[in-house]
Amino acid sequence: MQTKFDLPIQRCINGDSVNDLSDAELIAILLGTGVKGKDVMECAFRLIQQFGSVSGIYHAGIREIASINGVGVVKAVRLKAAMELGKRLIAPRNYEESIDSPRIVWECLVGDIACSRQEEFWVMILDNKNRLIKKARISIGTISEALVHPREVFRDAIREAASSIIIAHNHPSGVLKPSVNDIEITK
Repeated sequence: MQTKFDLPIQRCINGDSVNDLSDAELIAILLGTGVKGKDVMECAFRLIQQFGSVSGIYHAGIREIASINGVGVVKAVRLKAAMELGKRLIAPRNYEESIDSPRIVWECLVGDIACSRQEEFWVMILDNKNRLIKKARISIGTISEALVHPREVFRDAIREAASSIIIAHNHPSGVLKPSVNDIEITK
């Protein structure tokens, strides 16, 4: 069992950088405490072991995370909230810049789709100055395709009186080449 001076939060208070902490140590800081017979680092290691990685924890539900001995619902919510904050840091929700390049489209959507294990089809609804009015997930598919109907793509655009739209989807497989379906849906 570690002393309180070995705990990652105490090390950071004493001058160590948060950047130098392992995933388990960062999780331990968010958990705060362990339970009788199991210190906070053991709980953090157990979470990583159970879910395989930080990404696995991200994809797990609150109840799944809470089921790990020493975690519970409150700590699970803290973990999920911290991950959501990190996601929002990557892709702020209030994007007021004109969307005029693929880079800006990526910046707007990366927080929403980067960690997805399934293909997701998104529409970005723009005003007459190409500023984002709204972005909406239209479809969640499988690892290799996301089915979408034009009616779903244009519903919010019409409702919001959009001047233009951008459609986008991810490829969780990592294959960047558009599929035949990708090409067909954009015609």
